Amino acid sequence: MSKPLHFNAFVMNTASHIHHGQWRRPDAGQVEFNDVETWIGLAQTLEAAKFDAMFFADVTGLYGDADADFDVYLREGLQIPSNDPTVLLGALAVKTKHLGLALTSNVMQNHPFNFARQVSTLDHISGGRVAWNIVTGIGDNGSRNFGLPQLVDHAERYEWAQEYVDVAYKLWEGSWDDGALLKDRKRGLYSDPARVHKIYHQGARYRVEGPHLPSPSPQRTPLLFQAGSSASGRAFAARNAEAVFLGSPTPQTVAAQIADTRRQAVEYGRRAEDIKFFQGLSFVIGDTEAEAREKAEEYDRYASVDGYAAHAAIVDKSGRVYPPETPLAQVDSNTSKGFVEWISKSITDREPVVGDIAGRQTRASRIVGTPAQIADAIELWQAAGVDGINVMNWVIPGSFEEFADKVLPVLRDRGLAQTEYAEGPLRQKLFGAPQLNERHPAAAYRGAFTNGPHSWAEAGGARDVLAAR
Repeated sequence: MSKPLHFNAFVMNTASHIHHGQWRRPDAGQVEFNDVETWIGLAQTLEAAKFDAMFFADVTGLYGDADADFDVYLREGLQIPSNDPTVLLGALAVKTKHLGLALTSNVMQNHPFNFARQVSTLDHISGGRVAWNIVTGIGDNGSRNFGLPQLVDHAERYEWAQEYVDVAYKLWEGSWDDGALLKDRKRGLYSDPARVHKIYHQGARYRVEGPHLPSPSPQRTPLLFQAGSSASGRAFAARNAEAVFLGSPTPQTVAAQIADTRRQAVEYGRRAEDIKFFQGLSFVIGDTEAEAREKAEEYDRYASVDGYAAHAAIVDKSGRVYPPETPLAQVDSNTSKGFVEWISKSITDREPVVGDIAGRQTRASRIVGTPAQIADAIELWQAAGVDGINVMNWVIPGSFEEFADKVLPVLRDRGLAQTEYAEGPLRQKLFGAPQLNERHPAAAYRGAFTNGPHSWAEAGGARDVLAAR
């Protein structure tokens, strides 16, 4: 029997997330994303199907040129309007018992002290089921929304992210020692002062005194996701991530990325198996091949060329989407050069045009077939090194209901999907222990503040000691 894979529902608190134009379908419940019952119902469906987690993407600004018009995004409902997943997770936590709840938050949008407090609160509410997708932000508009003139340099963003997570690690792992929370009514001691510490962090961007205000949550540090595929992103993931979200076009390409990240993880003193890899896939499911192809054609009819092009920032300087017949060689896009190059290389029998983007994106990482054929394809991804699948929807809740009813039973028969939840917090379900292992860099902060520093003056020397760790 094969080892079970993990399955996440990859969603966003908006109407048009990945597959643009599908919100126009009459069965597309995502148009009611403002209604919390939409998400509660979906979360409960996922939990009944034994999905591992519900993974929320998020953005804090528009795609494309920040100085251009943004009409296309509003017309398409393309991640605007959208709502904050961090707030939504509080509602979902009290309506589920086992389902993991993953939020996306970039390093620009929240100060690490406040973010660490919010996440600890959610981890308490959920009983230890929270995960954090660490992102560095994309686009100038998102940066301007937080006072920056533009998106900072790519490498610098990851340096920023490393300090951000280090602050959070210190708060989650080092500010409270084990056993600090007493609740001792007889002695009148709620917490042991000797076991709660300020962190006195001083870095290039942050100066944080502490202590962490929440007591340790079941996981202390949430399960850590990361989705960077660049060289800097892979290095960051190798050091920090426990789960990596991939969007590779084929099992062959995903295998190389996984191997490289695992290799770097070992160089950082971790083990290759300390990171799980999740490939994003969409499914078109039919009881027969002919039915599956017919359904795929129906999805294609709803696909929005403008939506896919705008998501890829294939818009001109005025904010208008290039006409579908425009050769990609004539597209001037500062933010999507790699994407344009990928599309161009994938079409060799003619000159690629903007209209090809929707077709390529609709079909990218899409599996069309019967439940058995889909299970066969998923096995190929597992053989390439994938530990789990981020299931991407066409419509909510129907895409997930169909996957649960038709595909998961076949996967379970093959030993590829769990039949019951393991006990404990999310990390325990995935890795066998509720808290980070000792090989993770955050573990270095456990006990690091027990004997000080006790002031900002002392913190200068202590910072050098911690850096050496």
